[in-house]
Amino acid sequence: MNILILGDIVGPSGRKAVTEQLPNLIKKKEIDFVIVNGENAADPGVGITKKNTEEFFKAGANVITTGNHIWDQKETMDFITSEERLLRPYNLIKGSPGKGFGIFKLKNKKIAVVNLMGNIFMKKSE
Repeated sequence: MNILILGDIVGPSGRKAVTEQLPNLIKKKEIDFVIVNGENAADPGVGITKKNTEEFFKAGANVITTGNHIWDQKETMDFITSEERLLRPYNLIKGSPGKGFGIFKLKNKKIAVVNLMGNIFMKKSE
């Protein structure tokens, strides 16, 4: 199984690179599952919007992880609970919207993705 993990995708130029290159990369490298970190994908370079998530999924991403900028685009609070493929850090304060992990089916296998956030130089998480 080939899994591709893409680090921090930042702003319009990062989104453009992913949406233009990812579909061909998936085919060329026979990628089975794609995880992208999209917490800085929105136009100002922080947060993620519903439109951004839809672009990544259309390009071939299976799961989007995030980090400390998850709430920088306020609209994320509205759709994260209904989009199970968009993961917020698991170790955020209890009661935070969305999920910090997911189990995803791929053919006859299951893939677990856990999104954890470190605390170095950042506000403390749980």
